[in-house]
Amino acid sequence: MSEQRKPVGAPSAASTVDVEHMRAALVLARKGWGRTTPNPMVGAVIAHGPTIVGRGYHAEYGALHAEPVALRDAGPRARGATLYVTLEPCTHQGRTPPCVDVIIESGIARVVIATRDPNPIAAGGVERLRAAGIAVDVGLDEEAARELNAQFFHALDSTRPWVVLKLAVSIDGAIADARRSPGWLTGTRARRVVHLLRSGHDAVGVGIGTVLADDPLLTVRAVPAPRVPPMRVIFDRSARLPVDSKLVRSARDVPVVLVTGDAHGVHARALASKGVRVVDATDNETALTALRQLGIRSVLVEGGAGLAGSLMESGHVDRLIIFRAPVLLGKGAIGAFSEAPSYSLDHAPRLRVVEQRRLGSDEMTIYAMH
Repeated sequence: MSEQRKPVGAPSAASTVDVEHMRAALVLARKGWGRTTPNPMVGAVIAHGPTIVGRGYHAEYGALHAEPVALRDAGPRARGATLYVTLEPCTHQGRTPPCVDVIIESGIARVVIATRDPNPIAAGGVERLRAAGIAVDVGLDEEAARELNAQFFHALDSTRPWVVLKLAVSIDGAIADARRSPGWLTGTRARRVVHLLRSGHDAVGVGIGTVLADDPLLTVRAVPAPRVPPMRVIFDRSARLPVDSKLVRSARDVPVVLVTGDAHGVHARALASKGVRVVDATDNETALTALRQLGIRSVLVEGGAGLAGSLMESGHVDRLIIFRAPVLLGKGAIGAFSEAPSYSLDHAPRLRVVEQRRLGSDEMTIYAMH
């Protein structure tokens, strides 16, 4: 996302200058949010000591990678300098030439890499650089670099999408009041971040209860458009998605996928005739595998409580994002986790906090579920 966050996890042995430059590269990498998929986001900084002489990032799928962009920015000043890059430079000829070749030709003396590339087609850059006599250090801010491209890393060895569950809740943990009144719990800044989150995922998913209550559009608005608009996925066991809903009416403009156990019924066929892609699935594992086969590598699930509980019960949530508003809804309100699995206090999982941020009067916290 374009909103800046402070990376964590630099090895203690790294110099202050190394840490500062790698964190600058991580900030640059995020500028590719929503534009680089299926490629990872990558940032690069070239420096002589504390002085930065070149910057670059992978701005768009099919465009130059971060390293050649930074080298072009540095020009002859790259000779004898250190290159800081958030992902191991690639070794293969794809839409662009191998980055290792460009680095070797530039006269760069040292390369600092946050994390290795797990893609066997592109990996091996560390060995190629060292064979060319270039000093290479690996692992600086590795945790932050892997978190930045968690979807990319996950897609290489999983048959299902990376699942991020997003819930906006009151301070007493509710997603709606007792009357299910329409409206926003969170403020403008938090809602903008939600649209930024949408722009960085292949799909946005909700349960049928949310559709019936809110008739959402689930598109990206009020932020820069992603390279490919995310698909809209509706988890609807009984195929109740209204034919006149905003989702169905716009299905030929931005794809809508209906995941249902009644894929061959009359109503499902009617939805298909309107341009809705119908997927037959009766459990989460089958549903998510089918979505992956449609090219969906990541999905942002925005509720409601039933779908959230079901995905948590089946262990298919990778990140949980909570937007907490300073609102108290009280008795009868719909609890965000009313359908989630229960735990005794001494066996309840203690989740790792990935990030915390204030957004006006609201708070956003990202948790790692595994």
